[in-house]
Amino acid sequence: MTYIEYVVAAYAVFAAVLAWDFVAPRIRTAQLLRAVRLLASRRAAATTVAADDTAELTR
Repeated sequence: MTYIEYVVAAYAVFAAVLAWDFVAPRIRTAQLLRAVRLLASRRAAATTVAADDTAELTR
């Protein structure tokens, strides 16, 4: 009786989980960095608009 299929499947699952543990934090970090950049650009745009609102109007 041979268990080669079980052993191969177990190693395949182990490799998949190991790869996911390597990739998942990098995906999350990229998402967080993108969100921070977008927030920073929105805040910069908001302060630019606020500064323009206080400027004197010209005709």
